[in-house]
Amino acid sequence: MHPSAALDRISPSPTLAITARVFELKAQGIDVIGLGAGEPDFDTPDFVKEAAIKAIRDGKTKYTVVDGTAELKAAIVAKFKRDNGLDYATNQVTANVGGKHTLFNAMVATVDAGDEVIIPAPYWVSYPDVVLFAGGVPVIVAAGADQGYKITPEQLEAAITPRTKWVILNSPSNPTGAAYTADELRALGEVVRRHPHVWVFADDMYEHILYDGFEFATIAQVCPDLYDRTLTVNGCSKAYAMTGWRIGFAGGPAWLIKAMGKLQSQSTSNPCSIAQAAAVAALNGDQGFLKDRAAAFQVRRDLVVAMLNQANGITCPRPDGAFYVYPEISALIGKRTPKGVVIDTDEAFVAYLLDEARVAAVQGAAFGLSPAMRISYATSESVLIEACERIQTACAAVS
Repeated sequence: MHPSAALDRISPSPTLAITARVFELKAQGIDVIGLGAGEPDFDTPDFVKEAAIKAIRDGKTKYTVVDGTAELKAAIVAKFKRDNGLDYATNQVTANVGGKHTLFNAMVATVDAGDEVIIPAPYWVSYPDVVLFAGGVPVIVAAGADQGYKITPEQLEAAITPRTKWVILNSPSNPTGAAYTADELRALGEVVRRHPHVWVFADDMYEHILYDGFEFATIAQVCPDLYDRTLTVNGCSKAYAMTGWRIGFAGGPAWLIKAMGKLQSQSTSNPCSIAQAAAVAALNGDQGFLKDRAAAFQVRRDLVVAMLNQANGITCPRPDGAFYVYPEISALIGKRTPKGVVIDTDEAFVAYLLDEARVAAVQGAAFGLSPAMRISYATSESVLIEACERIQTACAAVS
């Protein structure tokens, strides 16, 4: 017995590996600051918790429809209409066990061996691995800091072939926080329009975490003629601080939603019934707190960007949204640590930070664009100040 060929095509999640390492060090009593996890430090809102408790007390603990209760699907339909101006029927939406599950269902349900999926880099770590698991070919298109970590229409055009099935657009982005404007999405949509066999996977998970008045847009909204070729993906994890509840959802053509449901019926079955009840409350409830939390994240962003740009060898762009920065560290490559170890990769640099500064970040190689690192600022200002001071000290010590 040995692992399947499909499993051999993928690797464990680097971000989850960093998180596990932080837990391990803390369990040993080591003072380590974890800035690797993509998880808000805010608690799930009380009204959402209360809805879950009520669901338990009301006995809503049985199986549900595979891809979401009627109440949750109605809430998803209402959310897409309210926030994005998108009209979906209930048979055009699906609820899944987190956004990663939505991605998995969509790729496995549609990608055949050799099909290509265009993935802008830096990318969320799961995109290429899920494509590989499905038998597809990730086509990586690099978009560096010089272009705001966003691909251009010319790059997209050059990447499309007859085997292209999907292009993945994540805005605001994990790991960079870069966000596409409505006009930038229209320009990319113009390219997709010329290639009727290409579909768009629009990952909008960080929709409500935007700064400086940036106005969110999604491609099916600004390019209505691409509505039938777009899967619009979102979830409760980030905006509502419900990462552990595991509720992701999507809207798209009914046939695709049905295909994803068929796969889900033979894998997880329904998402947790209690989590679904909580998600209904989150999506239907008062949304006012979302702006307050985004404002708090913006203060943290400004703090981290300023402090990292004061560190020797680090250049940190200012993100539009999400709760990550993606500093460029090319000036540190080739330097030596105080122990004489050569920093030859960004992986070596984050290892140095963890071992010597006791700060956990994630190497840029995990996201497809080096040399860089991803830092999550989804923690308190006091912790961020301490972490950035440690990073400044560590950077000053290399030579």
